[in-house]
Amino acid sequence: MNRILSGESDSPRKSTVSKLARPLGVSPEWLLFGSGSANVGATDQPHREERQYPLISWVAAGALAESCDNFQPGQAEEFIESNENAGRYGYWLEVKGLSMVSPSEGPSFMPKMRILVQPEGFDVVSGKFYIAKMLDTGETTFKRYVRDAGVEYLEPLNPSFGTIRMSDSIVLIGRVIDAKLPKSMF
Repeated sequence: MNRILSGESDSPRKSTVSKLARPLGVSPEWLLFGSGSANVGATDQPHREERQYPLISWVAAGALAESCDNFQPGQAEEFIESNENAGRYGYWLEVKGLSMVSPSEGPSFMPKMRILVQPEGFDVVSGKFYIAKMLDTGETTFKRYVRDAGVEYLEPLNPSFGTIRMSDSIVLIGRVIDAKLPKSMF
């Protein structure tokens, strides 16, 4: 084996090749020439069904934080597909403003982009993106959650906008799990 791998042997014995091929589950021809049968077949790729989720307003998203009932007829502006599973009550929002437009490399969310929100069963992970509701004003916002030295923040990607320190009056109401450009911006 060592002589074959080191190149000292240009033509290994058929009996040696057969002994090597058997435990590997390949034919001697495949081992020598790369032709014949191998033990590796094509692998099926997992398929995730596309699901449709409603595009709703930021006001509706804030209201859903209080009552996660299904959407009422006419509440959705349109339905958008995703391979991500946002759960039964998942929804899309349209990005507004420039606070999540990054001036550098990395993720960036332009105005009019659509973001898919998972409102239930999400983990809170530093560096991931969330929708938060300000309980004192009723406003909702889209920011990156950061936990640093035990202190929690909502951070915009655009440094021209201020970081928000988490408090009891701020609740994360959903995690952003997908983003898409609208079909047409023209």
